[in-house]
Amino acid sequence: MFLAKTPTFIQFLLPSMIWKMSGTDKSLYLTFDDGPIPEITPWVLETLDQYQAKATFFCVGDNVRKHPEIYSQLIQRGHATGNHTFNHLNGWTNHNDHYLENVNKCRDLVSGNLFRPPYGRISPKQFRQLKKEYQIVMWDVLSGDFSANLKPEVCLNNVLRNAKAGSIIVMHDSLKAEKNLRYVLPKILDFYSESGYTFKSIPQSITNANQ
Repeated sequence: MFLAKTPTFIQFLLPSMIWKMSGTDKSLYLTFDDGPIPEITPWVLETLDQYQAKATFFCVGDNVRKHPEIYSQLIQRGHATGNHTFNHLNGWTNHNDHYLENVNKCRDLVSGNLFRPPYGRISPKQFRQLKKEYQIVMWDVLSGDFSANLKPEVCLNNVLRNAKAGSIIVMHDSLKAEKNLRYVLPKILDFYSESGYTFKSIPQSITNANQ
């Protein structure tokens, strides 16, 4: 079970996390978690290029280790990258020291100061430590593409119903999300491009837009 739209009260209670960007212009912020992998990430890049869209990829360090050439493509094509731990760890079920070591291991491979906790789960202690070095990026719209129980049309509607200027939208360049993502991504890009929106990557220096 998940919420396609992050409730405003959660964003209000945790203002030090980045939930959305400024809505002063017609920009959207696509983010992709869990890659890069050869089965889907290159297709994502080609699809983004068709719309001159930029995005932010929160990379699992072990996937970067296995597929450095794909990671290099992310950088070369002008996308932003962020740390998603080395082994996709759940912050609620891993000891703080182990979790932070895993983040640091990923940092050796993934450039920048953006971090997103896998599953959106991070303990207060982990957060206090990581915010010293990272912008902790969450989201306000979750497509649900990772769920095998959701039809692609539902994932698409999760975005179309909830995204607005400044929204940070979560999708996944992963095997379990592949079917839904291949359906959803082109339609999102087409719909919002036709509506006058621009797709941007999240900058390394962020003015908190949650206020």
